[in-house]
Amino acid sequence: MIKRIFVCFFAMSLLACSKPLFKEKWLKEKAPANFTASFQTSRGVFEADFTREWSPLAVDRVYAQIKHGYFDHILFYRVSPNYVVQFGGDDSTRMKLWKKQILPDEPVIKKNERGVISFARSGKNSRDNDLFINLNNNSPRLDTINFSGVKGFPGIGLVSSNMQIVDSLYKGYGDRVFQKYNLLFNNKSAFLAEFPKLDSLITVKIIRKSNR
Repeated sequence: MIKRIFVCFFAMSLLACSKPLFKEKWLKEKAPANFTASFQTSRGVFEADFTREWSPLAVDRVYAQIKHGYFDHILFYRVSPNYVVQFGGDDSTRMKLWKKQILPDEPVIKKNERGVISFARSGKNSRDNDLFINLNNNSPRLDTINFSGVKGFPGIGLVSSNMQIVDSLYKGYGDRVFQKYNLLFNNKSAFLAEFPKLDSLITVKIIRKSNR
């Protein structure tokens, strides 16, 4: 009897201590003017600097997502040589909760040059969880391309240290992953079985902040 009570208590304690997947109050958190995040990947660590004035609403969003662990244990599911590395989407409940939160569009201020990080989008107010890192200078094309009346992809950050780690991410699958893109969201295990060499993010942490 005592053992059963202890097991129940332990299970309840784990449940109570588990981190919430999403809270609406996180959407009200404002990012500092500048902050630096450390990205620990399966290939090593790189750092990126984020600047709020480039795209205030989007930088606020990614600041909250990093702060609350959204990008931990996320795949680099698309690595297109000499173009972009993309990450942020998966089959999790966490992703679906964030995806429901509409992020209004903003104009392009920071261009999509090599090392610049931007939110992916496919139409009006469609930025949610997916980010990409430019492996090449994709300006002006990605600054001006039009999706359903929305112009370009606003840059929000810049890889500031160890860009060679980003360059080294496994790129052998190219854009073939898009042929099975829906599988990532419907059956992540099957997706990984088909693309086992994909690299991943282990954890992302904010390491410096500045309001200047």
